[in-house]
Amino acid sequence: MPRTLTPSPGPALDLAEVTARLDQHGVDLTDEACIARCADLLAGLARNRRFLADHMIAALKASYADQLAANRYSAQVFLLHRSPRGFYIRANLWPAATDAVYASSGAAAFSYGVAHDHNFSFLTAGYFGPGYVSDHYEVDPEAIDGRHGEPLTLKFIERSRLSEGKLLLYRAHRDIHRQLPPETLSVSLNIMDEGEHVPWRDQYIVDLESQTIARRPTLTSSEMLLRCAVHLSAEAKDIADHFAKAHPVSRVRANAIAALAAVAEGAGRLAVLESGMGDADARVRDDCARWLAR
Repeated sequence: MPRTLTPSPGPALDLAEVTARLDQHGVDLTDEACIARCADLLAGLARNRRFLADHMIAALKASYADQLAANRYSAQVFLLHRSPRGFYIRANLWPAATDAVYASSGAAAFSYGVAHDHNFSFLTAGYFGPGYVSDHYEVDPEAIDGRHGEPLTLKFIERSRLSEGKLLLYRAHRDIHRQLPPETLSVSLNIMDEGEHVPWRDQYIVDLESQTIARRPTLTSSEMLLRCAVHLSAEAKDIADHFAKAHPVSRVRANAIAALAAVAEGAGRLAVLESGMGDADARVRDDCARWLAR
């Protein structure tokens, strides 16, 4: 499960001080000294019982323009700081099953009940409310290819709640959890890794009943753009062909093959997918095999 961290005791910290210190030193959640430093700062911010309300009120007065421009996530996420050093700080809002927003949007809008890993490491702290509940599992990331339907050796750890003041380190690709709604509205604070490598790593949605990989939802804007552009331009097809053969990221190669197959006709589509069966990566071969089977 995620590592439970015990930060050093200290005073409440304001957001400006935390972001300045993080910007100065950077964030590397694979380095123990950095983890300890970040945990102390996040815990200090969590002890500040006023800063988040003040920040939200300021955003509301500004008509939420900054949030709409900077936030890449859903309305559940409130962006607090995005650093040029490859990390950001956010607040996550977790509605209860009895809240109106849950009734109108449903559990899927908040990823409740969906077991998943993360393609980055992050720190999280319970800030307000009883906290969401998680079923925690561990997996050996080195034993995973990432194929759809691939069997996983999951180790169930425990069910626990992210209560106020609790601090956890989620480790990329190793920690899997299924979140359930809190008893009442809750808020968590996160320090998130946003290095350039993150978009190229796959995240996995896990089927706990069969203990297999159900989906790989990660998709960059360039991959989506490529899938559209091949329908509009011969040059885009040339780019897709190059990506399918030479892109260093296996998921991008697979999506380039899918884009080319979508605009090919007859035997040409089969030829495109069959060419992908020669890829060096098992995920690309598996994707092409599934598409051929359709």
